[in-house]
Amino acid sequence: MKKIKRSVLILVLLGSLFFVFAPEVVPENYQFQELLNLATQNDVIIIFNSGGWGNTPLEKAEDFTPIIEGIKKTLESFGYNSLIIPYIRTENTLSGKIAGVRDFLSSHNSSSKILAEKVEFLIENLPDKKIILTGLSSGGALVEETMEKIEEKASVYAIEAGVPFWTSPSHYPYNSEKILQLSERSEGRRRANILRLNNNGKDSLSAGEIRTLLFTLIKAPIKWISSKISGQNLTFSQAIRVPGHEYSWSSPEVGSQIVTFLENKLR
Repeated sequence: MKKIKRSVLILVLLGSLFFVFAPEVVPENYQFQELLNLATQNDVIIIFNSGGWGNTPLEKAEDFTPIIEGIKKTLESFGYNSLIIPYIRTENTLSGKIAGVRDFLSSHNSSSKILAEKVEFLIENLPDKKIILTGLSSGGALVEETMEKIEEKASVYAIEAGVPFWTSPSHYPYNSEKILQLSERSEGRRRANILRLNNNGKDSLSAGEIRTLLFTLIKAPIKWISSKISGQNLTFSQAIRVPGHEYSWSSPEVGSQIVTFLENKLR
């Protein structure tokens, strides 16, 4: 028994040391340089951040792709051509996910610095373009932290959906209903560039409804196992369905607010 306890303790210590001292793994995101010439042919650059680990391709992000497509079509109705650039937040490896967890626990401090550098690179090389940072859930939290680090924000806008409640509340942006009420102070102008969606307060994750979230986490393993038995084969992330954390372009709490925001900012 003592040998088992000692072995478990050693494994825990080794795991902790690996977590703390594992090398930083940063996705390459070469597309920013490679697509620079293509971006010159467009009026607006949309940078896409998925939720979860932040490495879901745009074509597979069924929860957020319809919103990105809605944004693109809205811009087209204004006469703008737009380019979508996916931003990969976490490399899909064990060491990459460990680095991703560390970054998550530090409020995306590392990845937001990198993304801010990419955005400033685009601003410097394409000064006449508009840039829209978009993100869902943890991707939205990354966008919010990135906006804090960008020095020149005049041509940069952010659309965030379902940002978790533990994100710093010091710079809560206004929703579209309050955009026209902003003062002319610089702080007001900075906040006016950000649209934060929370399904009008119905998102349990954004609202910080701890009891609901705990109940959802408790149910998730049961739902995941049941799906395996029934042949549905849900992923564990799909089994975690937080009430109010689904965002649909057709919803008045989502699509119409984004359209209003874009009309006020870009039309």
